[in-house]
Amino acid sequence: MNGPEHLPYAARPARLNARAVRWLRVLLLAAAAIVFGLLYLLSAGFRFETNQALGILGRGDIAGLRDYILSFGLWAPVASCFLMVLQALVAPVPSFLITFANGLAFGVFWGWMLSLFGHVLAAAVCFGISRALGRVPVEVLVGKTGLESADRWFERWGVYAVFAGRLLPGVAFDAISYAAGLTRMRFRSFIAATALGIFPQTFLYSYLGRQAPEYVALFLVTSGLVILGVVVVAVVRYRRVRRKPKENLR
Repeated sequence: MNGPEHLPYAARPARLNARAVRWLRVLLLAAAAIVFGLLYLLSAGFRFETNQALGILGRGDIAGLRDYILSFGLWAPVASCFLMVLQALVAPVPSFLITFANGLAFGVFWGWMLSLFGHVLAAAVCFGISRALGRVPVEVLVGKTGLESADRWFERWGVYAVFAGRLLPGVAFDAISYAAGLTRMRFRSFIAATALGIFPQTFLYSYLGRQAPEYVALFLVTSGLVILGVVVVAVVRYRRVRRKPKENLR
């Protein structure tokens, strides 16, 4: 009795269209994943470049990252955006490493503009993956604790949570993008909040990347401490929530 044929006539097209759009998103995502996987398995050059990029990102080597991006010549901006998306999907490192490298490679202004575009692109990809796949796969990618913390933030602040999360250094950029995709937030509102939120931060990182790349280690330590603090607070709150039902039963 729950199928589309039992719905009111006006409700059937909307339900069927929503289901078709969801399946289209899943198919497009699966196609992109298959293409990437085939390229990685069948193309030695693509596999080498991907592994090299992940290795440089994992080491936090800003000078090496700059040299790697510039090695692509005219395609260097494309390589930078690819790294930004790759970092969001695979590499568990802060995205500001690429912003530092862009400032070092392209100068403050163009590095800023490129990083702004790359961040928005990566956020859009994470948002689309989350909206296409649903909650369970996203929990595997992000982690249940981080996603639950983001859920509570979105329940309270809505789209303003995206803007605030982009402004604060150390807040998990990708977790916010994935969590936003699980809400009813409009895509254009999410993109606008993301772009406005990272506008000042990407300028700061581009400037420091150009003028003082030695501060990268300081930002890595600071981001690590902020993330550790968020995880500790989330764990403490989770334990308190679990204790309350037990205390009420006594």
